[in-house]
Amino acid sequence: MVAHSTSSGGGPDLALAAEFPDPSREQWQEQVAKVLRRSGLLDDEHAGAPEDVLDSTTYDGIPIHPLYTSAPAGSGLPGLAPFVRGSRPEGATAGWEVRQLHAHPDPAETHREVLADLDGGVSSLWLRLGPGGLAADDLADVLHGVHLDMISVVLDAGPDTTRAAEALLAAAAEQGVPTGALRATLGADPLGEQARTGTAGDREAATALAARCTEPGLRALVADGLPFHDAGGSDAQELGCALAAGTTYLRWLTEAGLDVAAAAGQLEFRFAATADQFLTIAKLRAARRLWEQVTRTCGVPEGARGQVQHAVTSEAMLARRDPWVNMLRTTIAAFAAGVGGAQAVTALPFDAALGLPDTTARRVARNTQSLLLEESHLAQVIDPAGGSWYVESLTDELARAGWRWFQEIEAAGGLPAALGSGLVADRLDATWQRRYSAVAHRTDPLTGVSEFPDLDEPRLPRAAAPARPTGGLPRHRYAEPFERLRDAADAHPGGRPSVFLATLGPLAAHTARASFTRNLLAAGGVGATEAGPTGTADEVVAAYPGTPVVCLCGSDALYAERAEETARALRAAGAEHVLLAGRPGDPPPEGVDGFVFAGCDALAVLDEVQRRLGVGA
Repeated sequence: MVAHSTSSGGGPDLALAAEFPDPSREQWQEQVAKVLRRSGLLDDEHAGAPEDVLDSTTYDGIPIHPLYTSAPAGSGLPGLAPFVRGSRPEGATAGWEVRQLHAHPDPAETHREVLADLDGGVSSLWLRLGPGGLAADDLADVLHGVHLDMISVVLDAGPDTTRAAEALLAAAAEQGVPTGALRATLGADPLGEQARTGTAGDREAATALAARCTEPGLRALVADGLPFHDAGGSDAQELGCALAAGTTYLRWLTEAGLDVAAAAGQLEFRFAATADQFLTIAKLRAARRLWEQVTRTCGVPEGARGQVQHAVTSEAMLARRDPWVNMLRTTIAAFAAGVGGAQAVTALPFDAALGLPDTTARRVARNTQSLLLEESHLAQVIDPAGGSWYVESLTDELARAGWRWFQEIEAAGGLPAALGSGLVADRLDATWQRRYSAVAHRTDPLTGVSEFPDLDEPRLPRAAAPARPTGGLPRHRYAEPFERLRDAADAHPGGRPSVFLATLGPLAAHTARASFTRNLLAAGGVGATEAGPTGTADEVVAAYPGTPVVCLCGSDALYAERAEETARALRAAGAEHVLLAGRPGDPPPEGVDGFVFAGCDALAVLDEVQRRLGVGA
């Protein structure tokens, strides 16, 4: 469509920019090529389109392009099949439930936190119960004074699900809240238990609960994608596993006598929301499309095919170091969850990786969502991402990848069999190994951890959270490898371990590489001292404090002139391990043992540096 402007003097309509010729794609590519050549990203040997060098790839092998000029058809309308644009006709304008997680083992403290959250804008409670934490018998005390007809409650009790459900229903009855006015998800998830513990949950108890949930506000089961995300899985792997869990539950419930529409109404799906906002938006949209495909095939009426989604900001992306940065991660994730169409969103407190969150962290978590809803006005737009060629294309490709993995699980006998055989564990571990390598090489940078760490940050004391179930799929956090190094360095009996930066030449010649090296070392809890501007090897040695590890920092021209001489002089003065900031040359300078550069295996470098410095010995 061409915009037009009419002059106030009654002259003819003038098409804006009509005097300029329409640029062609080839002209745009010529300009792109010029910029990329100047930056060194594009060479004369490149045979494809110049912008292709900017492509990246997700862990599912989906290419991310710098430009999208079209989108696949078939997204539909909000509230209508295939529900890509939302399970409700009003889309995001209906807002979402602000759902806060509670796991404090003291029922009195949990009760205080629940009341504070509800008073602060929370509209849904997620109560985690189990060994070492809240007991099912504590629910009456926790929910004392809570108007159960005004909020929703989600239980997460593992093997104690039936007892917890009975306690919740009893609390509602004691308040005089009829079952039809209660909005709750009882949280039965036998396959989630199998994924977490290696032991299958109680199928019969889950189907028995579903048979009792005859009111539209009550759901019995959760198809939880979090165990697969936390094990290091990709977005499509999380989608496929959650879809396989939901499909299995449909089979179980219909075999137990429920009709297929009622069975579909018993399920709530739970997905991780990450700081990759576009992948999170696309994942939630793809999940609804895939579930519609399953339920349509099973004969569910269209009005009952919409997927109920609970999005939780990723626990795997949280860091114990510089935990304040977690606020940025969870804000982006919660934004993406809301834009993606989740009906309920949980923003984990920024200190959740440290233990039990404090009052401030809980307030920040709920206020993050309040700001998104009330001040950023995300709930005033229906499907904000709809029509974006990038998001629509990513949704389509992610749905296809998730469907392929779902089909593979089904071909292996369904999710219970795929978990039991190790198929799921092996596939998730393969993805985790690639993710671990990307973290180690800092191609997946972690702000405050692997990039821009603060060696002098104050530690936040937190009480330990109740132990979580183990025995099944592992639970990873991306920052853990670097946190292990930081913890070891902090515990070093000789104080902060340090590396000497043998800076060559004036400041302008060595500052960039010295700063890079200092930042990399700090990611492992290792400090650094510098020689400062130097003109000779003797000046470097004069500043040398005697540390076992040194790193040469300078320009390529100075390395050619002075690297070997300086390395020999430092070894003669007592240095045992000599690094060089820069990529290995051909041939590399004599006397240099290793190199640090963008894209190097930072974890391997730091492990070796700590070993040479006697950390952990």
